[in-house]
Amino acid sequence: MIDPNIVFAGLSDVFTLTNLLYILIGVTVGQIVGATPGLSIIMALAIAIPLTFSLDALTAIAFLISVNKGGTVGGAVPSILINVPGTPESAATALDGHPMAKKGKPLKAMKYSLYYSFFGDISSDIVLILVSAPLALIALKMGPVEITALMIFAFTIISGLVGDSIIKGLIAATFGILLALVGLDPGISSERLTFGQLELYEGLHLTALSIGSLAMAEIVHSIVHSRKDDGPAESIVIKTGSRADSTVTIAELLANKFVAIRAFVIGTLIGAIPGLGSTTAGFLSYSITKQSAKDPESFGTGDPRGIAATETANSAVVGANLIPLLTLGIPGNIAAALLVSALVIQGVQPGPLLFQEQGRLIYGMFGAMLIANFANLFVGQFGMRFWAFVVSAPKTVIYPGAMILCVTGTYVVDGGIFAVWVMLGATVMGYFMRAFGFSIVAFIVAFILTPQLEQNVLKARLITNDNPMALFSHPIALALLALAIASIIYLGPKKKADAAL
Repeated sequence: MIDPNIVFAGLSDVFTLTNLLYILIGVTVGQIVGATPGLSIIMALAIAIPLTFSLDALTAIAFLISVNKGGTVGGAVPSILINVPGTPESAATALDGHPMAKKGKPLKAMKYSLYYSFFGDISSDIVLILVSAPLALIALKMGPVEITALMIFAFTIISGLVGDSIIKGLIAATFGILLALVGLDPGISSERLTFGQLELYEGLHLTALSIGSLAMAEIVHSIVHSRKDDGPAESIVIKTGSRADSTVTIAELLANKFVAIRAFVIGTLIGAIPGLGSTTAGFLSYSITKQSAKDPESFGTGDPRGIAATETANSAVVGANLIPLLTLGIPGNIAAALLVSALVIQGVQPGPLLFQEQGRLIYGMFGAMLIANFANLFVGQFGMRFWAFVVSAPKTVIYPGAMILCVTGTYVVDGGIFAVWVMLGATVMGYFMRAFGFSIVAFIVAFILTPQLEQNVLKARLITNDNPMALFSHPIALALLALAIASIIYLGPKKKADAAL
C-alpha cells in the first residue's frame, strides 16, 4: 500500500516555479512541433532527451511528458488547416476537421479538437493514476521466470502489431537484442562484441541510437522523398467571422458526450496494450462512431462527432501507454520507450519496484501530467492563430535545424565524437529499416528491454537449475509463453492478409 504522505509529497513537488515553467515550455514546444509538417513528436522527444541531462529527475520527466502531450494537440492543426497531419495520430482528425475548416469554421474545428483532446488526455491520466499502483503490486508477485515469459510475450505482441509483418518485426527485435548485448556480460563481466573498442565496453548508448534511428532517419527519409518544388502547403486563412463559426459552446460539446466517452474508453484500452498507438485508436474510434451513427453519410463533411471520436481517442492513449511501463517496465510505444531512456539517465529503473523505490517521483510525475493537460488547454487556446503560421514553415529551415540539434544533443550527452558516429550509423540503419518495412518500434523496445530480460533469464536459470521441465511449476509463465506462440500464429497470417488488401 502506498503511503499517503508519499503521494502528497510527490504531488506537492510539482508546484515549483522551475517545474511549472518547464511544463509550460514543454507543452509549447510540443504544440509547435506537432503543428509543423515534416517534424514528429518522436523526433522532438529524441532531440529533447539530451536537454534534460542536467535537470532534476522530476523536472526532466515533466518536460518530456509535456512535449508529448503538446504534440498530440498541435498535430491536429495542419490536419484541419491544410489536410496534412502534423503527426500520424492526427490523420483521422483531417477526415472531418478539414471539411469543417473549408466551410469557413477553422477556429471552431481547432477548438473542438483542443477541448476533446483535453478531455481524453486528462481522463486517461486519471485512469493511469488509479490503476497503476495496484497493478504494480500484482506485478511484484511475479518472479524472474514469469517476467521472462512476459517479456517474450511483449516482444511477439509488439512485433506482430507494428510493421509490415510479424517476421520483419521479430527480425527487428532480434537485431535490437543483438546490439544491446554489446559491452560486458552481466554474469561474468567478459567483453562481448566490442571488437577491441574501449568505447563499447559500456555498450551502445541509447540516446545516440534512438536519436539516429528515430529522429535523424526520419529527417533523411523526408529529405530523400521531398521534391525540389515542394513548398509550404496552401492553408486556410483564419478570419474572424460570426461568433458561432469561431466558438464552441458547452452545449455543443455536451451534444457529443457519449461519442467522447466511448472514444476515451477505446483510447485507454488501446494505450494500455503494448505495440498499439494513437493512430490505431483514432481510426478505430472514428470507424466505430461512424458505423454506429444513424446518419453515417454526414461523416467526412465536417461533422463534429468525427473530431470528437478521433481527438479524444488519440489523446487518451498518451496517459494509458504509461500503464505497462510503470507496472511492468515494458514501454507501450516509442514515446514511452524514450521516456525509459530519460528515466535511466536519471538513475531510475522502470518496473513494478518503481512505486516502492521512487514513489515520490512517480506521484510527482502524475501531478505534472495533470498540470500539463491544463497548460495544453491554455497554450492551445491562445496559440491557435500562431500555429497557423507555423504550418507554413519552410522545410529548408526545419530540417537543417533539426539535424544540428540531433548531432549536438548526441555529442553533449554521450560524451564525444564516437557517440556521433554511432548516431550516424543508427541513422543509416533506421533509414533502411523504414525503407524495407522493418519495425523501428520493435527494434528500440527490444534494445531497451534486453538488459532487464538478460538479468531475469540468468535468475530464472538459477531458479529452475536449467531444467525446462521446471516450467510446469510456473503456470503463469507457461500461460504467457502459450499466448506468445498464439500471437505469432494469429498475427502472422493476419498481417499477410492486411498486406494483400
